[in-house]
Amino acid sequence: MRLVTVLALMFGVSSCNSQSEKARLEDQLKGTAQEVSEPAPSFAPAKKLGKLKNKKLDEVSGLAASVANPGLFWVLNDSGNKPEIYLIDEETNIVQTYALKGVRNRDWEEIAVGPGPETGKQYIYVGEIGDNLAIHPYKYIYRFPEPVYASDEDKETIDVTRFDTITFALSDERRDTEAFVVDPVTRDIYVIAKWKSPVDVYQLRFSDLAKNPAIAEHVGTLPISTVVAADFSRDGTELLIKNYDKIFYWKRPVNTPVMKMLQKAAIEIPYEREPQGESIAWSADGDGFYTVSEQKKNEDVHLLYYRRQ
Repeated sequence: MRLVTVLALMFGVSSCNSQSEKARLEDQLKGTAQEVSEPAPSFAPAKKLGKLKNKKLDEVSGLAASVANPGLFWVLNDSGNKPEIYLIDEETNIVQTYALKGVRNRDWEEIAVGPGPETGKQYIYVGEIGDNLAIHPYKYIYRFPEPVYASDEDKETIDVTRFDTITFALSDERRDTEAFVVDPVTRDIYVIAKWKSPVDVYQLRFSDLAKNPAIAEHVGTLPISTVVAADFSRDGTELLIKNYDKIFYWKRPVNTPVMKMLQKAAIEIPYEREPQGESIAWSADGDGFYTVSEQKKNEDVHLLYYRRQ
């Protein structure tokens, strides 16, 4: 029986001036570690599904399970590719292409399905959030109701002309980011920086999303680095965060704010390392999760499924 890998957040420890405050926080950290020593959730080893072979999907950097189209997935490519998202099946065949009109793919890094302005409706969130050189003052998230695929549709590409543009800046500095999640409970968006250790976490409140620009406030850190993907379960009770080497899991008690949840220790989930795995997504029914990598020369890449046991 595996115990929790202790990754408790240490907010403000590095900035404490007094030894007593440091001691208090250290005692609190020890207590947290003891409280959350519990078995990890169990997932089966990765099952290889379809091999990624379509050249249109050579730089997949975002993955989300469709809610409106059960058994299908949304994916996107990162910088320099067309401003398109793709609906694929488990064999990684492209079922339908959707092109966002009037925008470009500067560095798309994440995609999510979650609630939005209209209650009871699911939305696609496309994250124009990458910034390798940390030079762009603004980031963008494009949001629109999740399309329903029609098998009799005769168009190879469907244009998306109506969508919300969420323009935002990080509250402290320009940063490269590759992961965000939409909280299914509050509809707030949490953006996670890629670099530095610990990495920084920012919050975009739902009530602020219409501002131009909105400000993503720095709300804490996580003692990991090179974060490339994240996803909430559909009910908001489970969170996965991924870097290139590991997957981290949090269980969220009812009525617990996201940052309070992240102050608990994370559980490390066994992960079959991929050539350049930058995507993770819960299944729509919560029975497991999926990962997929960018395509690499001479290395086979598959959609991987980790079934809950």
